[in-house]
Amino acid sequence: MQPRILLNSKVLDITIKRLARQLIENHGDFENTVLIGLQPRGIQLADRLHAELKRVLSGADVELGYLDVSFYRDDFRRRDEPITVSETTIDFEIENKKVIMIDDVLYTGRTIRSGMDALMDFGRPKKVEFLVLIDRRFSRQLPIQADYVGRTVDSVVSERVDVNLDNEGHVVLKTIDDE
Repeated sequence: MQPRILLNSKVLDITIKRLARQLIENHGDFENTVLIGLQPRGIQLADRLHAELKRVLSGADVELGYLDVSFYRDDFRRRDEPITVSETTIDFEIENKKVIMIDDVLYTGRTIRSGMDALMDFGRPKKVEFLVLIDRRFSRQLPIQADYVGRTVDSVVSERVDVNLDNEGHVVLKTIDDE
C-alpha cells in the first residue's frame, strides 16, 4: 500500500494555527496555563504551538516545558534494548495551574497515562488537558481521549502514522511492512 498523506505542509500549518486558536479561546492570555510537550516527539509540536501562541498573543508569557516519561511507562522493563532517555525541562511551577500536555499521535493511550504519572512529581495541577495532532481513535488500550485534536484517523494495527515537523513538515499514514 502506498503511503497516504494525511496532512501536507500547508494543511499542517493551518491545523497548528487552528489548535492554537482553540487554546486561546479556552485559556485566554495563558496567565494560569502552561504547555508541556511529551518527549521525544511531542516537543516539536509543542514548539510550533508555542511559537504560534506567542505570535498571536504578542507580549504574553506562555510557559513551555518538556517532559520525559520513559521511566513511567508500564513497558520500559520489557524492552530488549536499553531505553533512550530524553531531558525533562520544567523550570516553572505547575502547582494549581492548568496544564496542556502535548504529543504528536494518540494511539493506545499509554504515553499520556505515563505523562500524567510523571507530571504529578512536579506538583498538583488545577487541571490537565491533552492536545494531540493525530488521534488514532480505534486503537485505545486505556480510556483516554484528547481535549484538542488536529485530525482523527481511522487506521489498523499494521499501519503507522509518521509525523515530520521539521521545516514545513507533513504527516503520512503508511503500512508497517513498507518500512
